[in-house]
Amino acid sequence: MSGISVLVLTKNEQQDLPGCLESVAWSDDIHVLDSMSTDKTAEIAEASGAKVTMRPFDGYASQRNFGLRLPYKNQWVLILDADERITPELAAEMRDFVSTAPASVAAARMRRRDIWWGRWLKHAQISPFYVRLVRTGRAHYEREINEVLVIDGDIAELAQPFDHYPFSKGLDHWIGKHNAYSRMEAEVIAKGALIKPSWRVALFGKDFNERRVHQKAIFYGLPARPLIKLIYMLLVRRAFLDGWPGIRYAILQAVYEYFIVLKTKEMQAAVVQRP
Repeated sequence: MSGISVLVLTKNEQQDLPGCLESVAWSDDIHVLDSMSTDKTAEIAEASGAKVTMRPFDGYASQRNFGLRLPYKNQWVLILDADERITPELAAEMRDFVSTAPASVAAARMRRRDIWWGRWLKHAQISPFYVRLVRTGRAHYEREINEVLVIDGDIAELAQPFDHYPFSKGLDHWIGKHNAYSRMEAEVIAKGALIKPSWRVALFGKDFNERRVHQKAIFYGLPARPLIKLIYMLLVRRAFLDGWPGIRYAILQAVYEYFIVLKTKEMQAAVVQRP
């Protein structure tokens, strides 16, 4: 008995899913929530012994919230994407944690290591800490793009990291995914749907996710955002210390920001020109 259930969210993940499931084989309750894949994702999950639920995708937060309501065997759920891997060290730490966590603690945050060309993007990675282990019934997601996990209770910090391979399907896939993300981000900005940011919360908020939401809202109000992001990643975060993978990743992030800028202007112009 592991004491931890696992939720893996998928859509056409036949390439990455086997490695993900292998890394959580210690769990006695693995669920795969699939967004109607057209490849062999469901077959691979079922062959591994995972419980598969099929559901049409209707938004990032909506899909994850549905997943959190699945009938789990254990009171703790580990949330993963198919291109993520749990190390044996983290698995052992999580098992020890859930066996002793007080009732006031509803979740645990851990570090994610983004890896590209065999290199950990230690400096280039912008958001390295994620809440992925939660008590059932005490967590839910808000905001459909770059969704935020809201926790009802205290959040503990775990020492061991897990690994993420964002370029496992190649650069074309990463660009296609972020092209879609940039459109969704631009729609939020163009509609004026951003929260009213607080510098106090952005700098001193106790919750990492809350700080990040306010930081992003402030960032979206700055001029020359793509250039600012490139300088921030290369010189402030020192992405160059990650070698060429870090430098290239910083450039990609700046281009992604430029997509958001251009698409926002396009959407706003379309509204002005509409008869």
